[in-house]
Amino acid sequence: MDHGKAVYEAKQRDKASRKKSTTVQVKEMKYRPKIGKGDFDTKTRKVKQFLGEGNRVKITIMFRGREMQHPELGRKILDQVAETADDISKIEVYPKLDGRNMVMVLVPDREKQAAAAKAAQEAAKEAARAEAAENAAEAAASEPTETPADADTAEEQSDTADDHGSEETADQT
Repeated sequence: MDHGKAVYEAKQRDKASRKKSTTVQVKEMKYRPKIGKGDFDTKTRKVKQFLGEGNRVKITIMFRGREMQHPELGRKILDQVAETADDISKIEVYPKLDGRNMVMVLVPDREKQAAAAKAAQEAAKEAARAEAAENAAEAAASEPTETPADADTAEEQSDTADDHGSEETADQT
């Protein structure tokens, strides 16, 4: 076999294996013990987005001064984040105090994400079915049913309109 051909095929195999591999990044989100509700929600929504993209997320609680005396506040925040993102992630490294920071690592859980996506898809289908049924019922209720007496009246009105139209054209000539 030709040496050049063997080298070429080896390069192609390497290229194909690199194409299939994914690099997992570690994203970090920093919280404070006295974080507000709005900031907490925004940061947690971003954490869920990172997890949805397939990245690991390192969550850090930064303590300053006397906040170090109350690590339970940081633990409470980490527990809330883990609970909020529980539907798409799992905890890889449980919260631990590392100097002035408390750290926890979340990783995406493909099985939970697939189950959540399937449930959302089913809910969307059900909502579409309910909306279609509601629209059909609304359309049936809004369509007036024509009675025979109404049909005769409508014909008489169209006949008189035709008569008036021909008189106007005769006047104009």
